[in-house]
This record gives sequence, structure tokens and C-alpha cells, in this order.
Amino acid sequence: MSVTIDIAGLPTERITFAPSPLAELCMALHALSQPAHHPGLNSWTTATAASLDPCLADRLLEADFMWRSSFSDIFMPFAGLPGGTGQPAATLAEALDVLDRLDDERFVRAALEQCWLALYNEGGPSSSPLANPAARAKALETAAARGPRQLDFSVRLLDDTASVRVWMRRLLEDCDEAFFAETWKRVEPGQSADARHKTEVLRRKGLPTVLKEVSAALSVDAAGTTITADKMVNGSTTATDPRIGAGLVFVPTNFGWPHLLVLHAPGWRPVVHYPLGSPELTSEPGSVELLQRRMEALAHPMRMMLCRSLARAPFTTSELATVYGITAPEVSRHLAVLKKAGLMHTRRQGRYAQHQLDLPAVARIGSDFIEGILR
Repeated sequence: MSVTIDIAGLPTERITFAPSPLAELCMALHALSQPAHHPGLNSWTTATAASLDPCLADRLLEADFMWRSSFSDIFMPFAGLPGGTGQPAATLAEALDVLDRLDDERFVRAALEQCWLALYNEGGPSSSPLANPAARAKALETAAARGPRQLDFSVRLLDDTASVRVWMRRLLEDCDEAFFAETWKRVEPGQSADARHKTEVLRRKGLPTVLKEVSAALSVDAAGTTITADKMVNGSTTATDPRIGAGLVFVPTNFGWPHLLVLHAPGWRPVVHYPLGSPELTSEPGSVELLQRRMEALAHPMRMMLCRSLARAPFTTSELATVYGITAPEVSRHLAVLKKAGLMHTRRQGRYAQHQLDLPAVARIGSDFIEGILR
């Protein structure tokens, strides 16, 4: 499985490296909401979470599905704005101005990307939750499985998009004031230096070499027409879409490992969001019998796929069945194996039973597995 980027005919000068403060804010919010994904950031997440104003923390919970289980494209609005520069803004304020210029359709699709599982690869007005009652119902049904906060936010977004957009901008501005401005001041120089370095590597040594420096999960074919990202998901995009203009952007992040993100939404410029550094995960010994049980549980390809979703967020059995095109009883049997191996846990959310991977338990198997499923 992989995500491919068609770069046939794309001039090298249209491949750029640049930091993005808004994209980094997304990753920082993700690290705060999922500290188990980022053990190397424990000091920062602990200190930042402890210093958050309770009101701001509550507001963040209302929209956390945009960065908790995955990463909404609204944090890279430069990639989806027709007629724009196609490059990240230098400051957060400028990036939020670009976000304000996205039309409601693109904004809503990007914001609901994570709570409507089929939305990312669907296009056209027929699938718009703003225009199609069936599409709206589908989006809200999936949001309901995430919990009442997510459902309430999604209803507000669809019923009064303008006010939610104002609310969202204010939320991100308050995050900047509370903790992100100081964080960005610290990490931006390193990201800019990395972007300059990789730009020079691209110019002097070519695309295959610079891709190896970005991530071992990236490669380009011999003809130089297709970049492939080794991920546990299938997708494709093009860097020469006339709707948005030709170009491919690489954005570094200090908060991203182990995630390697590839924005491949239809009608958006492709973006590769790559982590700087790969901190080691701590490990502790377990019994040989338990290790054997866990390795047997993970040997099945479908259970590996389920782990990819369960590592990011809680999912119901029916959601997983829909995502992977198998029956709910089949999902239940696979989940039972993972649970017996001590790799997942289940909790009740109203009338829903939600399942999630136990990341600390999985981390003890090895960082390669963690990086693979979270990439």
C-alpha cells in the first residue's frame, strides 16, 4: 500500500521546501492530545498541558478530531487555495488570512475530513455535506460515534459555517498567545535551515537523494515521474493539477515523528509533511509467551490494517467494517485476537463501544512497528 504523487513534467524548481507555522501548530495540538504517540516530546506536552487555561483546554476539545485522530487539511490552506502562491505563509497570522480565503465548501470538507471516513476521496457537489442531505447525515452519523462534543461541533459547522470559521480562527490565535508563539520562535530557525539544506541537495544531487534524506519511506521511480510514500493506506494525487497550479511542497515538523503525512486531497496541491529526527522509544521486557501471542496477532494483514486506524483514534466495530469493506463479525473476531494479546482496549461512549490500540504495549514490540502504522 502507498500514496503516489504524479510529478511527470514537473520542473524541479516547482518542488519546494518550506516551514509552515500553521501546519506545525496542528502537529503541536496533536502531540498535546495524543502524548503516547510522541514519547520524545513528553517534557513539552506535560509542561504545556499543565499551563493551559482550563477554558482554552475545553475549547480545544470541541474540535480535537481535526488533529487528534488525523490531521485536517485546513492547517495547510495554501495547498487548497486556487490562485494562491501555493507556498506556506511565513507567519501564523498570514496563514490564518489564507485560511479565511478558502471558500466554505473547501473549508467544511477539510474540517470534516476526519469524521467522515469516505469524504477524502469523494468530490463534486453530490457529496457535499452543505448541499446533500444524505451526505450531511453520513457525516453527522460518523461524528456521533466520536462523541457528543464532535457531533455538536459538526452540527454547528454545517448549520453556521461562518460563525464556526470565526471561532476557529480565534481558537488558533489564542493557542498562539498561550504557548505556540514561543514554541515556533524556538523551532522555526532549525526548520528553515533544514528547508534550505534540502533545497540545495535537490539542486545539486537530484530528487532521489533528497527524498532519502526526507524519509526512508519515500522513493521515486527510475523515470522520475512518480513519488511513492510507503504508507498503510492507498491514495494518489498529482502535482500538476490545473485547478490549483503545478507544484509539490515539503514541510518539515519538529512535532511530527513518527508521522509522515501526504496531503492528497482532490483539487489540492500535494504536500509532504515530514518529521525532523526520530527519537527512540523506551522499552521494557515482557514474557516470551506474551511476545509470541502479540506477534501472532499482528501477523495477519487485516489486523495490521485495523491497528493503523486503532492507533490514531477510538473506532466502533461498524466504522472499521465500513472502512475496510468486511463484515462486523469479521472485525469482532480480529479485535478479539488483538485484545487477547493485550494490544487494545475497549470503552463505552454512550451506545457505542469504542476500541483503541494500547500504544505503550505496542511500543514495547519495537519502534519500527509504531512508525509503520502511524506513518
